[in-house]
Amino acid sequence: MDPLTLDELDRQLAHALQIDGRAPFSQIAAVLGTSDRTIARRYRRLRSAGALRVVGLPHAAALGHVDWLVRMRCTPDAAVPVATALARRADTSWVTLLSGGTEITCITRTRAQTAEGELLLQKLPRSPRITTVTAHCMLRAVAGTNGWPGRTAALEPAQVAALRPAPDAAAPPGERITLTTADNHLLTALARDGRASNPSLAAATGWSETTVRRRVAQLHRSDVLYFDVEVEPALFGYTAEAMLWLTVTPAALTAVTRALAAHPQIGYAAATTGPANVAASVICQDLTALYEYLANGIGALPGVSRAETAPVVRRVKGAGTLLVP
Repeated sequence: MDPLTLDELDRQLAHALQIDGRAPFSQIAAVLGTSDRTIARRYRRLRSAGALRVVGLPHAAALGHVDWLVRMRCTPDAAVPVATALARRADTSWVTLLSGGTEITCITRTRAQTAEGELLLQKLPRSPRITTVTAHCMLRAVAGTNGWPGRTAALEPAQVAALRPAPDAAAPPGERITLTTADNHLLTALARDGRASNPSLAAATGWSETTVRRRVAQLHRSDVLYFDVEVEPALFGYTAEAMLWLTVTPAALTAVTRALAAHPQIGYAAATTGPANVAASVICQDLTALYEYLANGIGALPGVSRAETAPVVRRVKGAGTLLVP
């Protein structure tokens, strides 16, 4: 089988991992009606081919951090080296080339808005070939927080319910967490591989496997840690991606963001500071579908006064690693 072709079982596996990134293969196999060995083999095939990766990531707000969406316009010869330099940083994620290679976007994280926000642009690469740089504080994620709908449509509701982790009544969510140095090692390892084995996480932290298992569950339950699945949309047959910036009147902002959360074309969206106060990742099957969505989906939203799009050329980096103290 071509390792870059997803069949129905691959899609079900990707959906299952979006529900619970560390679900045992035995549990996934039981829900999907196949064997542990088959699920493990499918996962290893997709993981080794770079087609699928589970990552464990910290929520910015839970750590007192702030995420910024950075836009850079540059000369075409500068795009790849600048994007590569950004991708090497531990505090960046979603480094993307846009607009035929004349624009770069990325998300970068600072520890506190007041302490580091004004110094943000000084941390970024400098080159005379970078013509403009703007940074927009990401105020709130408004869509796509549970995964892009294109990769979460393979399972039936009963299968989703069977895979969803049961709440721990003895330890309700929202408990206050103080991170230690070992926690930072744990989160860094999970950002590289959300399904890293308990023995490897124990080696990274110096904890026992029992402590690792308990701490991962605690961080997840407390909304410090979440799991995501990285899969290229093209593997699902979606070949047209674009970044979308919307200028929305303040009175309509809540209504517009609620509408975007229900649009299957939206991979992720956030309310931001700046002239365009909503930024979104749009994923469509082809350019015709992208046109139809912009004309009829976005065009039908009251309160949107301006829309700007930029086609995605290449994703240089997906989810980033933890910004450690």
